[in-house]
Amino acid sequence: MHIQESGEMYLETILVLSKELDHLRAIDICEYMGYSKPSVSRGLGILKDGGYVLSDENGFLTLSDKGRELAEKIYDRHVVLSAFLESLGVDPETASQDACKMEHVISDDSFDAIKKAMSEK
Repeated sequence: MHIQESGEMYLETILVLSKELDHLRAIDICEYMGYSKPSVSRGLGILKDGGYVLSDENGFLTLSDKGRELAEKIYDRHVVLSAFLESLGVDPETASQDACKMEHVISDDSFDAIKKAMSEK
């Protein structure tokens, strides 16, 4: 199953919020992303069906191993691309916004080249 960009955004959000919150619920994602509850419920349903997100009897959300692996890949891309753009003189807010768009479409080869160049600085 190929995850769409919106699914990747949800996974990245769950990863980020799970570092801040002991118990993550759909409403936390709604508030963080500014999305409606029906939109988040629909998105989470797709991710649950795909085996990327788990929910317990209390509605608390966690990433499956597969979900965590993909979320960490996307988050790593965001961090590296943001830092790369900032190193070129882009202001941090714009760099973060642009990285958010780029992280979903950049090829592994291009990303690996940027990451390598950044690690050599």
